[in-house]
Amino acid sequence: MIKILFVCHGNICRSPMAEMVFKDMLRKKGLDHKVQVGSMATSTEEIGSDVHPGTKSILSREGIACEKRKAVQITRRDYENSNYIICMDKANIRNLERLIGKDTDAKVSLLLDYTDSPGEIADPWYTGDFNATYKDVLKGCAGLLKHIL
Repeated sequence: MIKILFVCHGNICRSPMAEMVFKDMLRKKGLDHKVQVGSMATSTEEIGSDVHPGTKSILSREGIACEKRKAVQITRRDYENSNYIICMDKANIRNLERLIGKDTDAKVSLLLDYTDSPGEIADPWYTGDFNATYKDVLKGCAGLLKHIL
């Protein structure tokens, strides 16, 4: 089974959005039994918090299920037990390395690395633009799905 973790700063906006979008894509392709997907934070700021209402709203609008969940912080063990650690921006990668050490197994990447336009996904916590974040997450998840197939 392939194990994928999406990672952002607080695990309430971007990474759970990517988790739910990717799970939806897998379900639609009949692959949800072959890939385990989750999301985590690099910080402790939102531990225990549910998904941000802006993320819930976008997912609902798009007909994507948003499971009730609590934000959690990634650990070295999570790194070891995953095949892919997909971050939303470079700050996430730097913070991740502080928690787990160097990415010696080359598991860490940015979500938009799987697209024709690599880059960072803006944090809607700061921008307020959940629509732009959703478009980037959707594009990145489609590229990631193509990559793992």
